[in-house]
Amino acid sequence: MPCICTLMKYSDAGVDFEKEGETIDGIVSALKFEREGLGSPIILPGGFSGLIDFGDVYLAMATDGVGSKMLIAEAMDRLDTVGIDCMAMNVNDLICIGAEPLAFVDYFAVEKHDDEVAKQIGKGLNKGAELANVSIIGGETATLPDMIKGYDLAGTALGYVKKDMVITGEKIVPGDVIVGLPSSGPHSNGYTLIRKVMEKAEISYHDDFKGRKLGDVLLEPTKIYVRDIIALLKEGVEVHGMAHITGGGLRNLLRLKAGVGFVMDDPMDPLPIFGAIQEWGGISDEEMYQTFNMGMGFAVILPENEAYRVAERIDGAKLVGKVEDGKGVEIAPLGISYEEYL
Repeated sequence: MPCICTLMKYSDAGVDFEKEGETIDGIVSALKFEREGLGSPIILPGGFSGLIDFGDVYLAMATDGVGSKMLIAEAMDRLDTVGIDCMAMNVNDLICIGAEPLAFVDYFAVEKHDDEVAKQIGKGLNKGAELANVSIIGGETATLPDMIKGYDLAGTALGYVKKDMVITGEKIVPGDVIVGLPSSGPHSNGYTLIRKVMEKAEISYHDDFKGRKLGDVLLEPTKIYVRDIIALLKEGVEVHGMAHITGGGLRNLLRLKAGVGFVMDDPMDPLPIFGAIQEWGGISDEEMYQTFNMGMGFAVILPENEAYRVAERIDGAKLVGKVEDGKGVEIAPLGISYEEYL
């Protein structure tokens, strides 16, 4: 398959993290009201989900969607797995702070109704609920022919965590070890860039990729890490921080704690699909590692004596690096470093 001659970036595909950050800042700056008493908010710097006071525990909430991966699902006429993606993007955020997911609600917007599509969406959501051990307690379907061309799927997850068990990242210290958990593919991030690369390189979703249709490889569902992580926490493993590696790639580690350096001296091997995307788009290593998970969908930071036990216990897990004095994220073998979260 051909390689595009010009070097591509995510911003070339229409996704600008700096502009997105400015939009978020604009919204947040207008949010002045806070409830008092039961249900009052607990603000965690860089947190992957929100917390509210609920007596003896905190309730945790996260919301996210499938994004433009939906367009590939539509093109392949295969929407039976995107419900897993929707579930995963939410519950994987909840567990980063030590919260156990409990329940989920979905929002499905359509241009027009299709009973078969609805069944496929439901199938994926149900599988995601099983993998995450949560109940889907409700949802909303909206018919928006003037706004939606095709489908959009998003959701919100609810969890809880005991007040003395919240994991914020502030316990991270130099000498801690980073354990990486393998991803199943691009998960649900970077698909706008993927689609633009394929369009410019004139590559079809139906082309063969290592014995499978390329579209099916790209639709591999986002891995759900809930059961493995919750089991560790319930056993009392000393976890100092966790990161869901989503949009922003390995820069997500910078959300955990400032003033320390996350050095990846033995990163996980990227899955073949990442190498192909990079080649087709002529994308730099730096851009790849700040756009995609590059084979590591989740990271756990913990003391060295705990790290080996965790790596041996979780299938495919690996010691990928360590925490040092300094700042930023460094992928040492590639000479890449990032000092700010996008």
